[in-house]
Amino acid sequence: MFDALQDKFQQAFKSLRIQGSLTPEGVDEALREVRLALLEADVNLNVVKALLERVRVKALGAEVRDTLTPAQEVVRIVRDEMIAILGGDASWLTYSKEYPSVFLIVGLQGSGKTTTSAKLARWLANRKKRPMLVSTDVYRPAAREQLAILAKDADLRCFPGEGMDSPVELAEAARRDAADRGYDVLIVDTAGRLHIDEAMMNEVSELRTRLRPSEVLLVADAMIGQDAVKSALEFHERLGTTGVILTKLDGDARGGAALSIHHVTGQPIKFIGVGEKSDALEVFYPDRIVSRILGMGDLLSLIEKAEEKIDQKKALEVHRKLQTDTFSLQDFRDQLRQMRSLGPLDQMMGMLPKVGMFKDAAKAHVDEKELIHIEAIINSMTAHERANHEIINGRRRKRIARGSGTTVQNVNQVLKQYFQMRKMMKTMSTSLLGKQLSRLKLPAGMGGAA
Repeated sequence: MFDALQDKFQQAFKSLRIQGSLTPEGVDEALREVRLALLEADVNLNVVKALLERVRVKALGAEVRDTLTPAQEVVRIVRDEMIAILGGDASWLTYSKEYPSVFLIVGLQGSGKTTTSAKLARWLANRKKRPMLVSTDVYRPAAREQLAILAKDADLRCFPGEGMDSPVELAEAARRDAADRGYDVLIVDTAGRLHIDEAMMNEVSELRTRLRPSEVLLVADAMIGQDAVKSALEFHERLGTTGVILTKLDGDARGGAALSIHHVTGQPIKFIGVGEKSDALEVFYPDRIVSRILGMGDLLSLIEKAEEKIDQKKALEVHRKLQTDTFSLQDFRDQLRQMRSLGPLDQMMGMLPKVGMFKDAAKAHVDEKELIHIEAIINSMTAHERANHEIINGRRRKRIARGSGTTVQNVNQVLKQYFQMRKMMKTMSTSLLGKQLSRLKLPAGMGGAA
């Protein structure tokens, strides 16, 4: 996500690092590079012009602070202005006073509406809400069955609506059923088309009138760039959408749609889809997204993922073992399993700042198959060997290699990685960062593992 922009921004600010002060020439040179980076990322031209004009005025009118270099000062200004372009603060869902609150999900066919509806329901369920799903797509073959399957997989209620072929009839029946059963949110997945047409808009408009939803959320595919922005503007003008959910952002290295939609439509991005799994939906935080783009990382999101996925009792036990120097190969294997539970490792690495101790880790390509091989090697060890790595001599290494279908060199590499991870985690547990992580109820050892 945003890989191309990250690299371009790093290059753009490179020339400023050797300057002792902010000059018009130096600022203009850096902003030319920023302009090219944004245009190559398919950011809307009007957004680029507005952003760069505001940055230039502030950069040339700013006094460089004693604690910042000229490059850091421009980065700070760019960061602040990009956050403003993206909407400033996170935009939260609005609920009605009467149950159930209705969320109308709209968008073009292929944008991911059905999958996103199920993801949103799961996100709500994880936050103590009781969501119900209903599909009003009576045209696409198996559309309603698809939503029912996704709901079942996530242990969610989906209104069946057997024998009903009217979208309005389906939605109103589902709302009555949700109210009767005590569900507090009804998510209505509507039909889409390959392009915006009058029939689709009339149908969705009627659903909006009859259901009076508290949210009309447009699902837009980030991969189609400015076409997503154009359709977002049309949907908003015709229906009065209240927010946008950008899907497939994990596959969009450019990020033009994400950086353009709010400025062009005036509507906030509320969520982003970052994967295929049912839990791959994140709240859109403008400040965190901008930090990722500028190579500053996103440790807060990483910590939140860890707090959600990681067993706190096990984490505390690992923290204790690090302090007492009893972190074993068994613990190493458990840590690798927990790392994999956080999601795709390349995404996790992308959340690390590209500075200091994280610089090399953030750039590293992580092969998840390698983690599976490591686990296989550790599984080939006896419980005694996993608890006491000192006893693993040459003869034992040969046996472990045979048992895991690998080589002695592979076994040696795993042991080396174990020692490196153990050392890194112990260092982090006593560092300033470790103390900060512990205040967030996440032991520093786990922060290091993630």
